[in-house]
Amino acid sequence: MTPSPTHERRENVLTFPRPALPTSVQGTLALDLSPRLDPPAAHGPESSGTAGVVPVDLRRRRALEQWSRRFAQAAVEIVGGDRPITQLLRWTTTEVYADLERRACLVARAGAHRPGLGRVQPVRPKVLSVHSCFVSADAVETSIHVRYGARSRAVAARFEERPAKDGPLRWVCTALDFA
Repeated sequence: MTPSPTHERRENVLTFPRPALPTSVQGTLALDLSPRLDPPAAHGPESSGTAGVVPVDLRRRRALEQWSRRFAQAAVEIVGGDRPITQLLRWTTTEVYADLERRACLVARAGAHRPGLGRVQPVRPKVLSVHSCFVSADAVETSIHVRYGARSRAVAARFEERPAKDGPLRWVCTALDFA
């Protein structure tokens, strides 16, 4: 008797064992997934409406945010070609200064102009908001929202308080990143 076509197909089919259910929970995270019904406790600098890792006087925070707003406005105008790079020489590290100069040259090359000659951009950048987080008493990281017409950009900066050559402390930009 010749086997039927359906019988041949069954012989060529491989069967796999059914997956076994895990019998152990070792190595898994024990998560409590029940909802929290109470509001979070207010403590630390967050309770006063300001962000920061270390507590900082509100006047000092506001003064730094105003200064970093002016710094960011100058930085985006330098990159756009409206200001000369030398205006931020005292307030940047050599790495940040070189990066600003490189960005200004790239934008100038793309726009067929020379950087820092005070050209008027068709759309002027405007710093809309600055948010700061003090990571230590002498270091702060800021996020800056910049608007170019209908478009927005984000700028992140780190400022550290360092002594100047003449003695007093001043804020210096040690990192600047455009997104």
